[in-house]
Amino acid sequence: MKGKTVLVTGAAKRIGRGIALRLAREGARVVIHYHRSEEEARRTAAECGGAELVRADLENVAEIERMFGEVERRCGRLDGLVNNAARFARVDPLELTEADWDFIHTVNLKAVFFCCREAARLMKRQGGGRIVNISSLGGLRPWAMHAHYCASKAGVIMLTQALAKAFAPDITVNSVAPGVIAFGELDAEAESMVRATPAQRAGTAEEVADAVLYFLKAPGFITGQIMAVDGGLSLR
Repeated sequence: MKGKTVLVTGAAKRIGRGIALRLAREGARVVIHYHRSEEEARRTAAECGGAELVRADLENVAEIERMFGEVERRCGRLDGLVNNAARFARVDPLELTEADWDFIHTVNLKAVFFCCREAARLMKRQGGGRIVNISSLGGLRPWAMHAHYCASKAGVIMLTQALAKAFAPDITVNSVAPGVIAFGELDAEAESMVRATPAQRAGTAEEVADAVLYFLKAPGFITGQIMAVDGGLSLR
């Protein structure tokens, strides 16, 4: 990854942070996007050896456009995009409001598309690139109390496949679908999923980052693919 510039959205914390750190160790020039988590973003940037920082509210398409313009001005090019930023909420579908739906979908699906669009425009001008979208096991398997989240992540999976066709042959578009990834103590729902996981444990941000790195380095003949990083839970 030496000499490659990669933008990771939502990279201040959790999975995004793990991805940024892994890419930095591989020699990539990492650009860390954040919205409100400035302190954590600056800490992650420092751990990445002084990574670039860009702030944007991904609910706003104009801000997404501005962010990619800033990346181009500051870095000169963009070799990879990792669409990691996302929201998660548990809501009974019978109680789900329009605001609940929009809260999830504006970032989890709408922003993913417009980030892909802006990245592809930049990558096309420079001759190619790699896009990796973080989806979820929830986009592959239904969770009763997360209908709006599952719909958004299933949308990311189909969007990945459609854009893999639209952006070919210069740009590959693939997706990593994490299962239960542990950050501290798990709630009862996550614990029950871990018990059902063939690997008999939760995953780590580092394992998700390894899958992202694979797609960023993979041959151009690998595109439109979905890799579940879930300990085999999607097989159940």
